[in-house]
Amino acid sequence: MTQEQRYPILRSKVDTTSDFYQSNREENLASLGEVIEAQTAANGGGGPKYVDRHLARGRILPRQRIEMMLDRDSFFLEIAPLAGHAMKGEASGSSVVGGVGLVSGVECCVVASEATIKGGAITPTSMLKSGRLAEICEQNRLVGLSLIESAGADLPNQDKIFVHGGVGFRHLTRRSEHKVPTICLVFGSSTAGGAYLPGMSDYVVMVKEQAQVYLAGPPLVKMATGEEADHEELGGAEMHSSMSGVSDYLAEDELDAIRLGREIVAHLDWKKRASPRPRPVEAPLWDQEELLGIASADVRVPFDQREVIARIVDGSRFSEFKPLYGKTMLCGWAHIHGFPVGIIANNGTIFSDSANKGAQFIQLCNSSDIPLVFLQNTTGFMVGKKYEQEGIIKNGAKMINAVSNSTVPAITIMTGSSYGAGNYAMSGRAYRPRFLFTWPNHKIAVMGGKQLAGVLDIIQRDAAAKKGMEVDEKMLEVAKMMTEKQIEDQSTALYATARVWDDGIIDPRDTRTVLAICLSAAYNAPVEGTTSWGVFRH
Repeated sequence: MTQEQRYPILRSKVDTTSDFYQSNREENLASLGEVIEAQTAANGGGGPKYVDRHLARGRILPRQRIEMMLDRDSFFLEIAPLAGHAMKGEASGSSVVGGVGLVSGVECCVVASEATIKGGAITPTSMLKSGRLAEICEQNRLVGLSLIESAGADLPNQDKIFVHGGVGFRHLTRRSEHKVPTICLVFGSSTAGGAYLPGMSDYVVMVKEQAQVYLAGPPLVKMATGEEADHEELGGAEMHSSMSGVSDYLAEDELDAIRLGREIVAHLDWKKRASPRPRPVEAPLWDQEELLGIASADVRVPFDQREVIARIVDGSRFSEFKPLYGKTMLCGWAHIHGFPVGIIANNGTIFSDSANKGAQFIQLCNSSDIPLVFLQNTTGFMVGKKYEQEGIIKNGAKMINAVSNSTVPAITIMTGSSYGAGNYAMSGRAYRPRFLFTWPNHKIAVMGGKQLAGVLDIIQRDAAAKKGMEVDEKMLEVAKMMTEKQIEDQSTALYATARVWDDGIIDPRDTRTVLAICLSAAYNAPVEGTTSWGVFRH
């Protein structure tokens, strides 16, 4: 029997003329517009003043450096492009730009200092973002390209950076030990702790009369030792290329450095550690444009994830697992751009049977070495006396255990809400999925704002009753309203992505393409499932 015969075609029931569809589409487009506006601002770096200053020095802008480094017509999947958005003391996008793209035909993680923001200095948010990019390199075994022009640590925030900042160097050296090289191109200064980045990289290119790499600059050297030295003597590109040996290649200018970087990638003769069985790519039968009207703009209103799956998988073909059992957990097999995947999607609150079904499906995908795609839209696990007595805790724990111990690549897309322990069971950030992206309608919190405010209200009333005190109804109502607003403000997609709780907000219509890029990147590392699991309480 052929693969096509085994995988039935999903039929769509979407009515594109309905008020529900049209309302969702309109609201989702508005939310997407806010994201695009924020992204446009972030793409401007530190603003016209600092961009003009950078260009006046004869430098190429960071995003242009990345564009020149990538192959012509290559994709570029940017990671955390809105890190720091609307955060006090942080610039939208932070002082680092990075993502996945093709260099000399090889999937690489390309990271550039954003020198127009605080001279490319590492801030608390850019440290988080850099750490996430390093994790993506390590997990997926991607060649790293670092395009450096950084003033080092943002000294006024050293207390938020110094202690945990060293993990970046650890990631770098571990990748080298695992034969995953990092190529460092130095376009400007790379001082103090930042000097160790080229020092620990596998290959280093420095731009003549621009690159400066040293642990201490002239003022600090003079203060510490009394020695007089200029920038070139201490850390110039020619000195490091001819005397210290920190630099392997001396580039005449920035374009020459980019040429050398691409040349180094080309001679790596890079090979992926895994490859799926070849399969022709089929376009979905249903229009991806319709995802904007399918996803509920109000996350309290459910929608059928089958309609999403039908628009992102090859040929809209999906082989559903246990369709009559645990119906709020949708599981099944499909292909995305030819890559085999196991899909787990929420179609409502997680009950004991749906958690058991999800755990079993994760085990099956591990036994077949098939990557997992999580489509997360959950209010969490069902609560109440009946469900506690039926073992919702132990059954929910099985799925979280399975997610925790699964070793096949997992990619998570937040298509709606992400509340409570449902976030954990559906491979949220803490469970280290290879990639995690959200849609603009996404909401994330321990619970909804109204529910959380109501819980706190009950607790305050109970506490007052135990003390025999009267409650001030007006004050409680004000507190309830303020709490609800706070939680709602803190659970939006923009709030979450600013704090690097995800890898970025994507246009729902791009979901299939994004998943294909992520799956292809994941296959640079071995794709091997586990047969070892923790204790499942029965």
